[in-house]
Amino acid sequence: MFVHPPDFGHGAMAGAFGRDARRALQRTPMGPLMNLFGRYMYRQTLSAVAMVVISLTAIVWVALALKQLSIVTNDHQSAAVFLMMTLLVLPDIMTMIAPLALLIGGLHVLNRLNGDSELIVMTAAGTSIWRFARPLLSIGVIVSLLMGIASFLIVPWSLRKLTDLANQVRADIIAQVLQPGQFSSPEYGVTFHIRDRAANGDLLGLMLSDTRDETQHLVYLAERSQIRKEGSSDYLVMQNGHIVRTEPKERRDGARIIGYDSYVIDLAVLAPKGAVEPPKPHARYFGELLNPDPNDFFYQQNPFSYQVELHDRLATMLYPFTFVMVAVAFMGQARTNRQGRNQALILAFCVAIGMRLLGMAATNLAARDLSALVYLYAIPIAGLVIASWIAHRGMRPVPANPWVKVVQRVQHALQARLMGIILMPFRRRAT
Repeated sequence: MFVHPPDFGHGAMAGAFGRDARRALQRTPMGPLMNLFGRYMYRQTLSAVAMVVISLTAIVWVALALKQLSIVTNDHQSAAVFLMMTLLVLPDIMTMIAPLALLIGGLHVLNRLNGDSELIVMTAAGTSIWRFARPLLSIGVIVSLLMGIASFLIVPWSLRKLTDLANQVRADIIAQVLQPGQFSSPEYGVTFHIRDRAANGDLLGLMLSDTRDETQHLVYLAERSQIRKEGSSDYLVMQNGHIVRTEPKERRDGARIIGYDSYVIDLAVLAPKGAVEPPKPHARYFGELLNPDPNDFFYQQNPFSYQVELHDRLATMLYPFTFVMVAVAFMGQARTNRQGRNQALILAFCVAIGMRLLGMAATNLAARDLSALVYLYAIPIAGLVIASWIAHRGMRPVPANPWVKVVQRVQHALQARLMGIILMPFRRRAT
């Protein structure tokens, strides 16, 4: 089935160009030519996607590194710890960047093919638009599989390692930064003071003030304390001391004092609110999301969050295919500069970003109402179907307008009559 080439403003020239392209392609075996074109487009798109992923990831990493630079300057941590903490966040960032990179890469390659007349020649030769979509969809399969592996295996591992490293950093801050006779505040509302440090590293005369909770203020006093590590957790073990509890807003009847021989505090509770510790469902593996532990504290607090997280990861794997078809629908047809290629680029990008934002909104809605889980899949699937329909509709042959044929016949008749009148005196002289 022949697809008419676009109107380039000069009908005869465009028609001749299309006829020459068709004749040249008809003399060439179409199977090897199509395979060669598919491999060429596959390589171009894959390199563009890789370049976009690397560029965007580098930009986000630099912004994150600048934000976390206080780990080295204020917390006296090494550059290796700083580098490790920033790199462990990258897998999670790359899963969000990958579909967008595929969209940008696909739009770039299709626009360049059109600018270099490659798309025009292939379209004029009768090539189906699905020939252009096939290499992009194959890359979409690769991107989707990599996103699934990352979101279900790599990202949970990296976030858990990040949590362990953050706990270690907090333990190092308390163990190394605390100086005898000085007040130290590793986090807003938490203040440490020690009288002295023993030869074995024990903290002597410890005072810990925790005023982060507005309803109660806690002051821990201990004659001797140690920081101990059990597995991936760090604990502050206090001996022979008191806990002073005051309620500044609710009660005015003084403080409550509780004595103890030994008291243990998990240093993870001293983490800054909203700090590097990831949301618990986001750091779970596939099996943990599918069959969560009923005794898990976070599952008991919000059991819906585990189901929403599982379906959100699965639905996100559909967006590479949707973005590919959006790119093909807007840029898969041969266009001229006068047909607004730049406008089509911007519109395709805005449509894809709009669908992704709707997907994020559906995730937040599903966290409150599980019946909204269907929207997580409906948005990318609907976008994929609509974009495929638009792309398929745009590749159908455009029937010739009968009024155009009438005008052309009249134009040819007038031209022939005019040429006859002009040449008539010369014919008389010749006779």
